[in-house]
Amino acid sequence: MAARARSTIVCDVAGLDPDASAIDALARFRLGARRLDFEVRLRGISAELRELLELVGLAGVLGVEAGGQPEEREEPLGVEEERELPDLPV
Repeated sequence: MAARARSTIVCDVAGLDPDASAIDALARFRLGARRLDFEVRLRGISAELRELLELVGLAGVLGVEAGGQPEEREEPLGVEEERELPDLPV
């Protein structure tokens, strides 16, 4: 007996507010889809919702797609070597 290929549901969540209600709804949606042997992918996710999903550990489970608006981040800080400051003139 050949295994049936799993179908994917792509859900655009661009208008979803990043709050606990959204997390609950997405988790329930994912659970229902899995019971019916569907895979879920989220598209159009805001940076705030992505961070919230990562915080609660659901980003990987909900299939957050890469893309969308690039996040503004500071350049990573490098490691500076410790050194002695020169003596100040008096």
